[in-house]
Amino acid sequence: MHPESLRDNWPWFAAGLLLLVALYLLGPIMTPFVVGGALAYVGDPIVDRLQRWRLSRTAGVCVVFVVVTLAGLLIGVLIVPLLQRQAMELLSSFPDWLVWLQNSGLPRLGLHLPDNMRLNPSGLRRIISEHWGEATDIAKLVWDRAFRSSAALLTMVANALLVPVVTFYLLRDWDLLVEWVRGVIPPRFEPKVSELARETDEVLGAFIRGQLSVMLGLGLIYTAGLYIVGLDLALLIGLGAGLVSFVPYLGFIIGFACATIAIIVQTQELLPVVWVAMVFGIGQVAESAILTPWLVGDRIGLHPVAVIFAVMAGGQLFGFMGVLLALPVAAVLAVLMRHAKLQWLRSRLYAGDLPADAAGLPAAQERPPRLERP
Repeated sequence: MHPESLRDNWPWFAAGLLLLVALYLLGPIMTPFVVGGALAYVGDPIVDRLQRWRLSRTAGVCVVFVVVTLAGLLIGVLIVPLLQRQAMELLSSFPDWLVWLQNSGLPRLGLHLPDNMRLNPSGLRRIISEHWGEATDIAKLVWDRAFRSSAALLTMVANALLVPVVTFYLLRDWDLLVEWVRGVIPPRFEPKVSELARETDEVLGAFIRGQLSVMLGLGLIYTAGLYIVGLDLALLIGLGAGLVSFVPYLGFIIGFACATIAIIVQTQELLPVVWVAMVFGIGQVAESAILTPWLVGDRIGLHPVAVIFAVMAGGQLFGFMGVLLALPVAAVLAVLMRHAKLQWLRSRLYAGDLPADAAGLPAAQERPPRLERP
């Protein structure tokens, strides 16, 4: 950039910097707007399809809201009570797990605990019940303090109410917002920015739709398989393993370990472990050979190590919200890195005076193909 251009445009750079500082300072109240924007982005293709079916934009948004609300109520009525019951069964059976490990599991490996370290089932149940009561008291204490603190209570209620409101208005006016952003981009940058935006939109859409579908598919496979095996905690372990499968192999490891321990304690036999291993083996084969190629494909291009690093970095920097946004942000960065690599291969610093084909870049490749949002 020429010094004259920098001198003439410094107010705009200062305004951009002030905007970034303001967003940073307003971070504590940005949660409903970030969540609402993410939900509006996910719902925009559905509303666009409804518009093609001759519905107005507002009517399409209302249809989406009604369907999502009914689905949430159905899940809350049918699934949540089952999960709660199985979670209580898991908590109550935890002493039996430890006692089985002490009396059967370790002796089969040739290990024996000293007499003064042996576990008492009734004592374990008493300890768990006491700590469960303490946990309940702590939860009540936190709720009482939040209720007494008017500011904290108002913030919590406002966030809960603002998310659907913000989502509704952003979803209704999404196309107008996109056109407004496109209109403020300098004309000389608009072709490149539009190209990056289209490719980023393609990657994000593929990631969100594909990854959610893979998680749901794996959860159903694990749950159905464990139910056929006869595991009492099939729903809890199967859905849990499916939900954490966005991190490579994490769902498989956690689900297989929990299901193995649960089936051994439940049946006191080793043969059912073989069936559990078959269930998770079928799930892994289905994920790698069917679900991921069909639903995600190779459009995201994130290495498993990059996925793990992104999730850990997001959690370290921004907590739970960072974990949720880590992979979408990493997918966007992957698109930018691919374009940055193309620019690097064309640069004089990399190629010197060599032509583009000698520098490792096809001379005919002017730019990546344009990608349209499905």
